[in-house]
Amino acid sequence: MQSLNHPQRLGIIGGSGIYDIDGLENPTWIKVASPFGEPSDEILTGVLSGQAMAFLPRHGRGHTIPPSEVNYRANIDALKRIGVTDIISLSAVGSLREDLAPGTFVIVDQFIDRTFAREKSFFGKGLVAHVSMAHPVCSRLGDHLQASADATSLNIVRGGTYLVMEGPQFSSQAESKLYRQWDCDVIGMTNMPEAKLAREAEICYASVAMVTDFDCWHPDHDHVSVDQVIKVLLGNAGKGRDLVKQLVHQLPKDTNAHTCSCKHSLEHALITAPHARNPAMMEKLSVVAGRVLQR
Repeated sequence: MQSLNHPQRLGIIGGSGIYDIDGLENPTWIKVASPFGEPSDEILTGVLSGQAMAFLPRHGRGHTIPPSEVNYRANIDALKRIGVTDIISLSAVGSLREDLAPGTFVIVDQFIDRTFAREKSFFGKGLVAHVSMAHPVCSRLGDHLQASADATSLNIVRGGTYLVMEGPQFSSQAESKLYRQWDCDVIGMTNMPEAKLAREAEICYASVAMVTDFDCWHPDHDHVSVDQVIKVLLGNAGKGRDLVKQLVHQLPKDTNAHTCSCKHSLEHALITAPHARNPAMMEKLSVVAGRVLQR
């Protein structure tokens, strides 16, 4: 495995339509082994405008992995192993609001997790931990994303609730209407347990939801063609790349990144007494939780 040491390494997890990042200097795809299994793909590393970067296609290049079969634990563990300190998640979503039209971006600040078939924690029997998810994304990264969007005149909304469904099927109309009653803003299939695992790994995480269409609650939903959705998807992908290119100019200005609370989320999270901790679990979690386990 390639060793990548950098005080601040930005990781991008690309969703539907975003399978690479153009403009990288010295681009290299590297294979990263994880005790949690195989990540979705190799990780593209390089430097973008002086910022060390790592890019991971969530569904693999060519989109071969469905949402429920993404190995979220291996993905986050692998990014942590190569020194990623901050993650921006880019994902395609449906809109649950009339004013969030296709092409709109949302800087998500809350989630409702409706997934049920996924491994949701690095911890387990022999080593138990409970991290707070009251504020599930990094507001510091959210500020940088907002500033980057403003600089590129991107149509972006700050704040919104992302309903994460299991999939791979889309919602029924009754479900879609129910989620609107819950005051959800967008719906997708991928940001959970991704956000939870980033928090457990003490990596700052922010999510940009890219609206491709109105969900099936909308009266015009059935009139939207696949070609129209793909056209919006590809347009969003280009805008997402532009956002990342602007973001790398914002991060170097951040002198408080190392003190962000996300990077200390395990400080009081471990419940299992030191003498009762399973050695095999401790070894497996040596990178994810090494900061607190090595005390």
